[in-house]
Amino acid sequence: MATFISVPLKKSSEVDLVKPLSKFVTATYPAAEEQADYIRSVEELNKLRKSALGRPLDKHESSLEILLRYYDQLCAVEPKFPFSENQLCLTFTWKDAFDKGSLFGGSVKLALASLGYEKTCVLFNGAALASQIASEQNLDSDEGLKAAAKYYQLASGAFGHIKDTVLSALNREPTMDISPETVGTLSLIMLAQAQEVFFLKATADKMKDAIIAKLANQTADFYGDAFKQCQYKENLPKYFYFQEVLPVLAAKHCIMQANAELHQSLLAKQKKRFGEEIARLQHATELVKTVASRYDEYVSVKDLSDKISRALTAAKKDNDFIYHDRVPEVKDLEHIGKAALVKATAITPPLSAKFTDLFEKMVPMAVQQSMSVYSQRKAETVNRLVGTMREATNLCNGVLASLNLPAALEDLSGDSIPQSIVEKARAIVQQGGLQSIEQLIRDLPELLTRNREILDESLKMLGDEESTDSELRSKFSQRWTRTPSGDLYKPLRAEGGNFRSVLDKAVQADQVVRERYNTHCEMIALLCKPEAELTAAIPSANPVKTLQGSEVVSVLRSQLAQLEEVKKEREGLEVEIKGVAFDMSSSFLTALAQDGAINEEALSMSQLDQSYGSYSQRVQASLRSQEELLGKVQASHQEFSKLKQSNSEANDREEVLKKLASAHDSYVEITSNLREGTKFYNDLTEILLKFQNKCSDIIFARKTERDELLKDLQQSIAREPSAPSFNVPAYQTNPAPTAADPTPAPRTVFQPQVKAQPPQRPPPPAFTPQAASAPGNPPDNQPQPANPPPMAPPSQAQGPPYPTYQGYPGYAYQMPMGYNPYAAYGQYNMPPAMQPNMQPYVPYQQAPAPGQGGFPGTPPTQQHPYTYQQQPQHPPHQPYYPQQ
Repeated sequence: MATFISVPLKKSSEVDLVKPLSKFVTATYPAAEEQADYIRSVEELNKLRKSALGRPLDKHESSLEILLRYYDQLCAVEPKFPFSENQLCLTFTWKDAFDKGSLFGGSVKLALASLGYEKTCVLFNGAALASQIASEQNLDSDEGLKAAAKYYQLASGAFGHIKDTVLSALNREPTMDISPETVGTLSLIMLAQAQEVFFLKATADKMKDAIIAKLANQTADFYGDAFKQCQYKENLPKYFYFQEVLPVLAAKHCIMQANAELHQSLLAKQKKRFGEEIARLQHATELVKTVASRYDEYVSVKDLSDKISRALTAAKKDNDFIYHDRVPEVKDLEHIGKAALVKATAITPPLSAKFTDLFEKMVPMAVQQSMSVYSQRKAETVNRLVGTMREATNLCNGVLASLNLPAALEDLSGDSIPQSIVEKARAIVQQGGLQSIEQLIRDLPELLTRNREILDESLKMLGDEESTDSELRSKFSQRWTRTPSGDLYKPLRAEGGNFRSVLDKAVQADQVVRERYNTHCEMIALLCKPEAELTAAIPSANPVKTLQGSEVVSVLRSQLAQLEEVKKEREGLEVEIKGVAFDMSSSFLTALAQDGAINEEALSMSQLDQSYGSYSQRVQASLRSQEELLGKVQASHQEFSKLKQSNSEANDREEVLKKLASAHDSYVEITSNLREGTKFYNDLTEILLKFQNKCSDIIFARKTERDELLKDLQQSIAREPSAPSFNVPAYQTNPAPTAADPTPAPRTVFQPQVKAQPPQRPPPPAFTPQAASAPGNPPDNQPQPANPPPMAPPSQAQGPPYPTYQGYPGYAYQMPMGYNPYAAYGQYNMPPAMQPNMQPYVPYQQAPAPGQGGFPGTPPTQQHPYTYQQQPQHPPHQPYYPQQ
């Protein structure tokens, strides 16, 4: 009676996890030590998958441990890698566990770029293997009963978890084996079997009959629920697996109900309710008879039937001779209580006792994304503060250059080069002069062109794949079930659009720098010349040596020194601002663990205010100090200008010195801008190469998915019938026989899973009793003539008889081999006067066709030569439940 149901495992195709995951690790974690550790972890994960899915698994707890450990690792790694179709694309292919490639049921296999799909299928295999391990347990021992109950409850919980999560994990229609209807049914079956194990345990421990009856009744209820769900789901009975399971569920429902009635009858006997005892035993007898008559090939109930029969015989005997208690109707009996001792195991990772996270040090993707956004916010804050200080420094330099300071204070002789101009010229020469700046300018277009080519090639790959997908979608219509490339590539196209916008802005910035260089090119070239040529190029003026000891000159020099001090403080402050570092990962991890989500903006802004608030105040103080000093310098310069002798030569000299000072400042700024631009283009090249690799990877994955889908579509199209089914008219299938024509043989109907039978022979030709009993007919035992009349050769290959169509001239009915088509025109239909002279027709002794019985040479006297045995009639289909 202990027949338990187990579930077959799904089969997966091999997937290379090392290459894509290692590429992601290399691109995301630049540190060499981290890369090496994570790549080793990736290799271990790949080995774990091969151990769990790449080989046949024994029905043992160690095999289940490997499966559950792989499932736990998938749950742990899911938040740490961006598994999706448009990022880290890994396509997992799984075959349907129940569909063996027949024409019925769902898809044979399904390939999806979804880690949730992989998790669902691995958990399905864990539940299936748990059911197989439970079915192998020795139920005669306590350890076996406990293990079976444990694994059945684990399987029930796993199937129930898949039912609740599969649709959200896949975002598309799953195969039938992991659909909510299927796994929901399997969960109920496993729960019923776990309850049955508790019933067996209670029976073995000889617990009270009241408890055993409640356990058995609850088990029958569970089996009944599973049977109904299995029977009424329109897709499930198409599977041969469920066609085999369905009668087992019905049989077990009846058996457990019979057990409940048996033990409840014992309880009634203890309470001296002898009529109730007999009624329950009679009901139990009906139930086991139903099982024996309908499901005997699946479940044996002989022992239970004998036990109930003996109890019923004894109860009737005692009641008839002693108690004479009235036997109530079954519907009037008190309902038996129920006791559920089983519960589906909650699926909360880790499920494995030996699980250790291979990527324990790697932070989840949510933290990585928050860290990325925080880094952007931090960079914006640093750039804002540094940019503010640099703008202030440029403003200061511009104001001083417009006032010809400090060159005006150094040029009191009127004929020598000011020392500040000399130092500036020397600095330009040391930095490479015009040659270095022109080389930087020539390099920019090449870098820009390289970046544009990478971006254009990446977007072109996306466009080509998208057009191919659109063509196949228009060709196969609804059969092309994968995600449209246009929808999948939207994030990548948006990212590419951002890169193109960045390049366009960079081109505009390059143009501004080039125009500024053209404006100051002449003066920069002058500063690069030797000191003698520079001196000759600067106009001379009358000396103003009387101003050398002036108080105004001393005040101006003091104020300029203070400005230089302010600029030096800014340089140090810039270094400090760029050097601020704070690890936000711990804060984000804490928030993720406590709240399940990260409020990145609030956490980041709070930390940035705390880290850079004091620096922002110091920058503002520096700006205010510069503003005050510049005001004082401008006022002092006005007094200095009044004291100087004004003439045309002095004005020309001062104008040239101003241009030289401005050219130096422009050279420094242009050089800085060009070097930043070169670094920007080089950095952008690396980013665009990563973007190109991302596009290439997803296109390769889509191509693999496309080839798999095309292969499946070709197979499904090949399995489809070449013509639509149609209903044959009744007059073609059942033609009305006439006196002159033989009755055609019926068509053979294909019954699946029924052994093919030889075709029926055609019925005899029509004849009249008078002709059959004519005195001219020879007796049956007359010897055969030596030369029987020849037969017409068959008009087609011999095989099963096929009726032709009545009413169409020229088409005769095709008769089977050995049948004489001219017999109808022989002695039976000839005038009586001619019949005494006719010899009886003896069929030609010929070997029968394969699969067809031969015709007898001399038929027995009680049987006509062309009479056929009737095929046995099959009994009508009986429902699984007994009719009460």
